[in-house]
Amino acid sequence: MGEGEVKLVDLVSVTQYLISKIAQHPDFIKLEYYPDLTVGDAQTALSYLQSELEANQQSAAVAKVSD
Repeated sequence: MGEGEVKLVDLVSVTQYLISKIAQHPDFIKLEYYPDLTVGDAQTALSYLQSELEANQQSAAVAKVSD
C-alpha cells in the first residue's frame, strides 16, 4: 500500500457511516425514494465486504504467527 493511501477497511467504515446518515436525512426521507436496490441493500453489501476484509486480516495474522 502506498504512502498516505487509505486502507480499504477504513473506507468501508466511513462509507457505512455516510450511508446511514443519508438514510436518516430529512431530505432523503421526504423524497419517498423506493428504487429496486435500496440504501439498506448498500449497507448490507458493505457489511458483507467488511466481514470479508476482517476475515482476511485474521487469516493473515494467523499465518504470520505460525511462520
